[in-house]
Amino acid sequence: MGSKSNGVDSGILPYGIRLFEDCKLAAPDRAGLYLRPKIDLAFAKSRVDPIIAEVRRDGDAAVARFAKQFDGATIAPDDLIIDVASAPWPKVEPHVAAAIDAAYKNVRCFHEAQKKTEPLCVETMPGVQCRRMSLPIEKVGLYVPGGSAVLPSTAYMLATPACLAGCSEIVLATPPRADGSICAEVIYAAKLAGATKILKAGGAQAIAAMAYGTATCPKVHKITGPGNQFVTAAKMMVQGDVEAAVAIDMPAGPSEQLCIFDLESEPAFVVADLLSQAEHGPDSQVVGVLVAPKGSDSSKYLSQLRSEFETQTEKLSRKDITKQALSKSFVIVVESMEAGMDFSNEYAPEHLIVQTADPEAYLERVINAGSVFLGAYSTESCGDYASGTNHCLPTSGYARQYGGVSLDSYLKYITVQKISPSGLQLVGPHVEVIAEVEGLEAHRNAVTIRLDRIGRVTPSLFAKIGTMCS
Repeated sequence: MGSKSNGVDSGILPYGIRLFEDCKLAAPDRAGLYLRPKIDLAFAKSRVDPIIAEVRRDGDAAVARFAKQFDGATIAPDDLIIDVASAPWPKVEPHVAAAIDAAYKNVRCFHEAQKKTEPLCVETMPGVQCRRMSLPIEKVGLYVPGGSAVLPSTAYMLATPACLAGCSEIVLATPPRADGSICAEVIYAAKLAGATKILKAGGAQAIAAMAYGTATCPKVHKITGPGNQFVTAAKMMVQGDVEAAVAIDMPAGPSEQLCIFDLESEPAFVVADLLSQAEHGPDSQVVGVLVAPKGSDSSKYLSQLRSEFETQTEKLSRKDITKQALSKSFVIVVESMEAGMDFSNEYAPEHLIVQTADPEAYLERVINAGSVFLGAYSTESCGDYASGTNHCLPTSGYARQYGGVSLDSYLKYITVQKISPSGLQLVGPHVEVIAEVEGLEAHRNAVTIRLDRIGRVTPSLFAKIGTMCS
């Protein structure tokens, strides 16, 4: 059944897919499976830094030069922006338009439901009122990758919540084609979802143009959207520059999926899901977790998986890319669902599929994941395009501390406090004490000068009111 070493069998599954037995793995080897391929950000930043500097110096002229250099597109500096509102609807095949319309409707429905209808207002003590307001980020930039695939889905995934949040300027950047145009499907999706401008630029030059602004491209306050290592490096660099004063959604890395399945799961469905991830690119992360109780024989099931991998992969137009991704992927066999969920939580996948009986029962065990797909018919592809959830999700283990793009990604929260004289009489003495402890006399004085004016409550009354508030 292949050569076994340290819990790994390298001969059962095709295309170099490794097979591990969890019970035979030493702790350091198991921990190694949680790691993603290292991205050389230092190298990426060294390539990106001069691009950002040139865009800051030369503006639209630099963006146009990079469009020629990287995309082979000749675009005049004053022709880099499409005003979406005044642009005509592009010609899109009716069945394609219908599909995008349906997907957009679902995405809008789910994100619109995220709106908080009740304002937050709390009286923490009598006369001390605290509120929180949510307001849209005024100007946002959306990055929609191009290159080997056309991605109208990313256009409506990013623009829809931005529009619902109420952002007044929504700039969508995407690489131009060689003739300088933007593909009709992306324009259609952007116009449908509420983008205000399309910047015909990709890569670090697009990020720089949105972060610092040019003669034609507005400066934005936040940038969202996925991209390659150079786009990620550019986003991280402008976020750290006080002159740009721009936020980003999250660091991004290669797309990834972890699928938990058992000996009763349909092998064809499992493999179809894993391949849907692998075809993204050669660096896509694909992980299978097979639940096989101790004493069970998984050899027949693994043989079925092998057959499905070989049959389905060979039918793909992107099979060469898919095979490259599979050569770095693995399946790990665990003895229980609990062990499978524990492995998933440590891995913290972008996409988590649970293709087992009664997957809902294990949802409460999910701690770290970008998006979860429950059951045999909840394929990741639906989430990628049209179920309604957002497909811009944390990768590279960042699901431990980040969530995916949502309505909140385009909102900021402002707190408000209103304190009456009687409220200051209650809270003020505490402020005086803490300010004294911290050695900040002006802080203390700002309270003392007011209490001296209005008078202090007696200690007994203060204690009585304090008891009422507890």
